[in-house]
Amino acid sequence: MPLVNTREMFAKAYDGGYAVGAFNVNNMEIVQGITEAAAEVNAPLILQVSKGARAYANHTYLMKLVEAAVIETGLPIALHLDHGDSFELCKSCIDGGFTSVMIDGSSLPFEENIALTRQVVEYARPRDVTVEAELGTLAGVEDEVNVSAEDSSYTRPEDVEEFVTRTGCDSLAIAIGTSHGAYKFKPGTKPQLRFDILEDVSRRLPGFPIVLHGSSSVPQEYVEMVNAYGGAMPGAIGVPEDQLRKAASMAVCKINIDSDLRLVMTGTVRKYMAEHPADFDPRAYLKPARANIRELVKHKLIDVLGCDGKA
Repeated sequence: MPLVNTREMFAKAYDGGYAVGAFNVNNMEIVQGITEAAAEVNAPLILQVSKGARAYANHTYLMKLVEAAVIETGLPIALHLDHGDSFELCKSCIDGGFTSVMIDGSSLPFEENIALTRQVVEYARPRDVTVEAELGTLAGVEDEVNVSAEDSSYTRPEDVEEFVTRTGCDSLAIAIGTSHGAYKFKPGTKPQLRFDILEDVSRRLPGFPIVLHGSSSVPQEYVEMVNAYGGAMPGAIGVPEDQLRKAASMAVCKINIDSDLRLVMTGTVRKYMAEHPADFDPRAYLKPARANIRELVKHKLIDVLGCDGKA
């Protein structure tokens, strides 16, 4: 099976009341852990690559890793550019074999966001590549994304119809209270997503797939593991998984997960190295990291996204 775009998987997710997991990848072990979990539970999958990951791992290496995952699993897998910040970057990924791209013009004025998004759509559509856009600005820090809380803004539901109609985008990322990175909410506060905004958006865009960025739940056992072995991450609070489950049962068809994977890998490697200080074989500490990523992703696919058995 070749790589697929997101059009059909989102249509099935919307009708089925579940979301497809979009997991950020940076190296072989992360790709393997994610795809082994998806194969085990027969789930569709989006593997996404940020601009920074593409620069780190090299476009060709990432393409071959994802192609190997398709061969090994036989799953419907989309390869997606996460937070593309220019037409040129999106074009390069499309020409290089990506089947889905995100153009993030959310920091631009409304008309400029429309113009940039439309430019990418006009290039992608004849090549059967789907395009994700964004309205509203999420706070947080992750790769190229760096937005202060003061500069973040919720999506305005009254803007979505005009934006989607004029751009022709295939899915829309909205801001309802999630944020990038591990520090999403202040300690002592009760995280609460703005489901009223999601409901209003879905009413205005019936049947249209909505995306949530910044949706890692920040598994506390791995936060504690990072802290126990040389880290310092006090107050790292993620999005409650019950709220992500609710979003997945509504119009949200794609939920992005990245920080969870980083925490699992880093926590596992730090623990192994602390307990085996004389071991310098990368396979020894990357193997348990890969296994823990697999178990975390399996939990997300079954218990949070509800997409197990949907491939």
